Amino acid sequence: MKTIVIKFGGSSLADPDKIRRAAAAVLAARSPSRFPVAVVSAPADSTDDLLSLARLCGGDSTPLREADALMAAGEQISAALLAAAAADLGGRAVSLTGRQAGIRTDSGFSSAAVLSVDTARLRREIRAGNIPVVAGFQGSDKRGDITTLGRGGSDLTAVVLARALSAAVCEFRTDVKGIYTAHPAIVPEARRIARISYGEVLSLARLGTEVRQLRAVAYAARHSIPLHLRSAFHDEPGTLVTARGGGPGVSCLSLVKDGRRARIGLVGAGLGRSHAAAALEAAGPAARACSASGAEITVSVPAASAEGSVRALHRLFFPGGRG
Repeated sequence: MKTIVIKFGGSSLADPDKIRRAAAAVLAARSPSRFPVAVVSAPADSTDDLLSLARLCGGDSTPLREADALMAAGEQISAALLAAAAADLGGRAVSLTGRQAGIRTDSGFSSAAVLSVDTARLRREIRAGNIPVVAGFQGSDKRGDITTLGRGGSDLTAVVLARALSAAVCEFRTDVKGIYTAHPAIVPEARRIARISYGEVLSLARLGTEVRQLRAVAYAARHSIPLHLRSAFHDEPGTLVTARGGGPGVSCLSLVKDGRRARIGLVGAGLGRSHAAAALEAAGPAARACSASGAEITVSVPAASAEGSVRALHRLFFPGGRG
């Protein structure tokens, strides 16, 4: 029986109704041939609340070891609540800390590196019919001290467990339905991308679009772990991330504003001079070329006209399909 790792972001666990919805999704993912393992982030805004509390109590000198012990509490709250919700819905689940899930790290507090995963406890719970709900973002070092994996580290927890368990896929469930050809708030006609490559997602991250934690995507690429980015609130498929994308051409656009200028990124495969020239012309007379490669092109435009430039580029490269 194959496992599937399902990771829920903090916005998907922001209140009791959302936690119960997440628990129901985990239970629904179980089948005779597939067993789910859940990984959870801290509830929305709780990490920032804990950081504020640390500053109030310890100022700016809170020891990193103590900060990690504090920060890990948010994910443990989510894990216990989701397991409780699953039980109330008729399922069997057990919450586990990073240490209980067998995640061993170095002692790099606040941004620890995962050294190994002992899956004995996880496999024991699975054999017993219990769905493990693992607190993300954390592990423990050789002394047993709690460590955290850096901002967005629950993503890394999910892919590390997916590899250790030889999972069929690692799902990331959030408040969006996948990766789009452009931000839908800027381009209402933007379309969800069915398939994209690890390299394209890493390019988006380098260009400033926070799709997923960079370390997690790089780890998934290194170990060929399929990722499925989908909504926590809808059942339809999202965006599948594998070594192979959807084909040559522009796959999506990104936008980052920086003062009076903005940087538009074009991400894809097999991008060349013709793509760069067309992008520069469509972006407007004040556009300037920044860089170009086979995987990404960046164009600088005035911040005031940046969104209009993105819409123009979207019309150019996505008139009826992939560019």
